[in-house]
Amino acid sequence: MANRLLKPTSAGRRGMTARDFSMVTDNTRIKSLTASKKEQAGRNTQGHLTVRHRGGGAKRLFRTIDFKRNLEGQQQVKAIQYDPNRTARVALLENKQGENSFILATTTMKVGDTISHGPTAEIKDGNTLPLQNIPVGLTVHNIEGQPGQGGKYARAAGTYAILQGLDNGYATVKLMSGTIMKISDRCLATLGQTSNIHNASVVIGKAGRNRNLGKRPTVRGKAMHPAAHPHGGGEGNNGIGLRKGPKTKWGAQALGVKTSKRNRKKKLK
Repeated sequence: MANRLLKPTSAGRRGMTARDFSMVTDNTRIKSLTASKKEQAGRNTQGHLTVRHRGGGAKRLFRTIDFKRNLEGQQQVKAIQYDPNRTARVALLENKQGENSFILATTTMKVGDTISHGPTAEIKDGNTLPLQNIPVGLTVHNIEGQPGQGGKYARAAGTYAILQGLDNGYATVKLMSGTIMKISDRCLATLGQTSNIHNASVVIGKAGRNRNLGKRPTVRGKAMHPAAHPHGGGEGNNGIGLRKGPKTKWGAQALGVKTSKRNRKKKLK
């Protein structure tokens, strides 16, 4: 089901869309898997602002997600729940010993499904296997960067990656951004695509809705004065001057610069 279009009862609600919750079955709180979450508002332990545009937002409890799939044995999906801390839906699992855990739900997951993990797990959506045991060409998500690290890539709503090849102890994985990664084939990945695929098309509609999400306003650099930003200054609506490309507030190059760590290949060895 797609996002729901709201009635235009005000200027802010005209064109606004609401997220789809048809997949959610219940929101029964599991006390052992929830904890209070203190909002840092972009500040470090010294109280200095290190990340801009964060703050405020509705209070919410943190759900502990089992990204490493530590729960033993086969598990059954007991419920699909909404997690306010992430865009994808989460699935509540229970094994034969009565232990519970949360994992990221896939698009095809439903209550009553049996989920398992390990090298001998069935090739089925929601199951987690090492990349070396997954057929080439399949869609995966929640991919580890290093063996035993826990899922790091393709975790947001509607995201996935494609396993393109296996060679000489390494797996080639293509992300939705077009980035091609070469990681150890011993890294775990979960089959399928993450749930809530229409999340990216949600129309926020008004600024107050972003404030409830904990996002503070962002001011364009070209709207500032020259001392506050490299793009600032000028009369009227100006660009970024004679600069070759966009800069950050502190003058660093902001476009066309590699951001991945150079020593990542060394760590894999």
